[in-house]
Amino acid sequence: MRHFEAELEELKKRLLEMSGLVESAIYRSILALVKKDPEQTNLVLQNEGRINQMQIEIDDIATGLLALQQPMAKDLRFITSAIKINNDLERMGDHACKLAERALSLLNEQPIRPLIDIPQMARLAESMVRKSLDAFVKRDAELARSVLVSDDAVDEMRDAIYDELVAYMEQEPSTIRQCLDLMFVARNLERIADHATNIAEDVVFLVEGVDVRHHAEVRNVKPA
Repeated sequence: MRHFEAELEELKKRLLEMSGLVESAIYRSILALVKKDPEQTNLVLQNEGRINQMQIEIDDIATGLLALQQPMAKDLRFITSAIKINNDLERMGDHACKLAERALSLLNEQPIRPLIDIPQMARLAESMVRKSLDAFVKRDAELARSVLVSDDAVDEMRDAIYDELVAYMEQEPSTIRQCLDLMFVARNLERIADHATNIAEDVVFLVEGVDVRHHAEVRNVKPA
């Protein structure tokens, strides 16, 4: 039993280490974009391999626990949630790399009206990532639910950014390439927020055993 608990603790430790790498990658990719700092971009791209390797290591620990220990109840929920969270973290790392690549593409471009509202969208997405991971560490379902609420706000910001960029391209065709790069930035931020939402949903399931994906929680509420 002590060995099983030690393995669970190691799984949690590795997830937290990976989440730190991913949070740093997201932060650095946005910093590279806003500050036009190629050094930050290089750091993000260099760390991609470490994030990918950690995903494999975490999956190995989790699948080993499932195969050899046959966990029950809350331990089973923790391990299955860890596997899904691990995948979402790796995908967020991929999106951070895509952001860094766009930052390189925009390095020598004169910003369009200080990057439209992308820095604001980035702050909200980063907040969602941080809260979802804090909710996982603290097993805080209410904090996780606050992340779910923010997802719609990110989608609305993405749509508003798209509309404004389309207007720029219509008015000034010379900005088309830059505007397309910024659209990709907004898209990757929206995907990062989606993965943070996935983690928050997993936390609610971990803590309460309730599936809130696709508003399942609403479907499961019986009318009075």
